[in-house]
Amino acid sequence: MIYFDNSATTQAAPAVLETYTTVSQKIWGNPSSLHNFGETAFHLLEQSRQQIADLLGVQAHEIFFTSGGTEGDNWVLKGTAIEKRSFGKHLITTAVEHPAIHNSMEQLKELGYEVTYLPVDQEGRINVADLKAAIRPDTILVSTMAVNNEIGTIQPLLEVAELLKQYPKIHFHIDAVQGIGKGIQSMIMNDRVDFVTFSGHKFHATRGVGFIYARNGRKLAPLMNGGGQESNWRSGTENLPAIAGMAKALRLLLTDEDDKVARERAIKQRIYEHIKSFPKVTIFSQPTTGFAPHILCFTINGVRGETIVHAFEDQGIYISTTSACSSKKHLASSTLMAMHVQENIATSAVRVSLDENNTLAEADQFIKVFDQLYQKFSKINADA
Repeated sequence: MIYFDNSATTQAAPAVLETYTTVSQKIWGNPSSLHNFGETAFHLLEQSRQQIADLLGVQAHEIFFTSGGTEGDNWVLKGTAIEKRSFGKHLITTAVEHPAIHNSMEQLKELGYEVTYLPVDQEGRINVADLKAAIRPDTILVSTMAVNNEIGTIQPLLEVAELLKQYPKIHFHIDAVQGIGKGIQSMIMNDRVDFVTFSGHKFHATRGVGFIYARNGRKLAPLMNGGGQESNWRSGTENLPAIAGMAKALRLLLTDEDDKVARERAIKQRIYEHIKSFPKVTIFSQPTTGFAPHILCFTINGVRGETIVHAFEDQGIYISTTSACSSKKHLASSTLMAMHVQENIATSAVRVSLDENNTLAEADQFIKVFDQLYQKFSKINADA
């Protein structure tokens, strides 16, 4: 099996599963309990928080644990809307966000908030001038993804940060679910960002765990009320085995990060260089520093994306249509549609997404299968 669908989810690392199992078996106390067993759990929780903070270069009290990226995105958007509603009800995001952002914004619109969706260029990237023009006196939040989950575009995070220094009261949120471990941490954890969302299962932790970074001094209304865990910001008994595993996963991810990014970029480059010469292929992810190293989105024009996915699956290679969250709904790529790509081409889009465990040998096997399928699809289209 060749697994090229790492933007959908990654395989939990063996060392992470070992940590998860050990904590589950030996430190199952509630971190909120007063007895020694609870204290042991609490200390492990705080050690995990400190390790994550150290890896990101922030303070431990700025890390808050969640159930994953969707909760984190919902929390920052809705928590800001609640906390700052007396200051304004205008929010800004991009036209190419993950559904966790887009659908949260749409819900806020139903509650009386106003949302501006910034347009993108032919590479799926916003123009900071459009952002500046969209800011109003009642703007309370700007939210953008770091890396587009469908085609891998890196947004101009530092330029956005520089602009927002002129507007210190606006919350600045980055969805970094696809961006962690991809060589752009300094762009994500910049000196202006207020909130950042992370999801464990995107970097070899288990599912159902994530965290947000919240800059010291910024306020965010809680969405989960209850026993007052996470400094009263996010109640609910902490998922300690998953949190400890996630801290280890992040440490492993960021160890030798440059080498891992280079390997991913080399695999992407090899596939890109091969398929770009085929006349019916359209590629949306360029092998440049303006795109993440691990995502390659392309189409075989005239063939639906799900058909391509299943054809590769029959050969033991797992890729996806452009977004795992919408693939079973047979929807055209929302990013490509925002880029004004023709719908018949957008519905053909598929995504190869890599991680540090993939190899050039797998890329060569992918190329071999691609050639066979391209010839097959060309013959079918010719006979139609």
